[in-house]
Amino acid sequence: MLREIGNGFAAEHPDIALEIPPSIGSGGGIAAVGSGAERMGRVARPLSESEVEYGLEYLPIAKIPSAIFTHPSSGVETLTSDQLVGLYSGAITNWSELGGADLRVRLVRREDADSTLQVLKSTMPGWKDLEFSPRSKTALTTQDAIETAREVEGAIAFGPYSRPLEDGLTVVKIDGHHPTDDGYPSAVTLALIYKAGTLDADMEAFLAFSRSDQARALIRNYGGVPTGN
Repeated sequence: MLREIGNGFAAEHPDIALEIPPSIGSGGGIAAVGSGAERMGRVARPLSESEVEYGLEYLPIAKIPSAIFTHPSSGVETLTSDQLVGLYSGAITNWSELGGADLRVRLVRREDADSTLQVLKSTMPGWKDLEFSPRSKTALTTQDAIETAREVEGAIAFGPYSRPLEDGLTVVKIDGHHPTDDGYPSAVTLALIYKAGTLDADMEAFLAFSRSDQARALIRNYGGVPTGN
């Protein structure tokens, strides 16, 4: 989504060089900007009190649903929240138990500090005290989770929703709701972080664009919900 915003910015400001590197996680972004190694970063969770004390500014730009997605081989397109808990706890081990293919469930999770996991734990029914099956694989980045789900038959993973997930993956409805539906329970906020007084004019222009009507339209087209004015 941020790259989509970046493409829109580049079209409006062809004279400004813009690079959006792969994610290093919210914690990595906070550490990089907090230490002064970088001047701007992105996060998918609120700042803690100690992180605010670094002098970091927090600019939310979009809410992104937390999607559950599977390799199409699972044969399952909708789950109840109880079934989802059964999968990740290890109580359900074969997709045939849910009316899908006779195929072993391959669980992909994220590290405990991951922003999407934190949102799922606070909003998805049954996830607050969920203990993951020891047979689950931990993906260290969103990209790793997505690629594993694309490549491994029977895989199920989670991460921020975007429309490109629909290409080659099954984005699962939970309790009858697609991630873009009003009734879907789980979303994460994408924000930019920086330290006041450290940004140059080009960076200030990008901040302004990220809150513009053009950026808001790009966010909606990508499957997110713009925040702020």
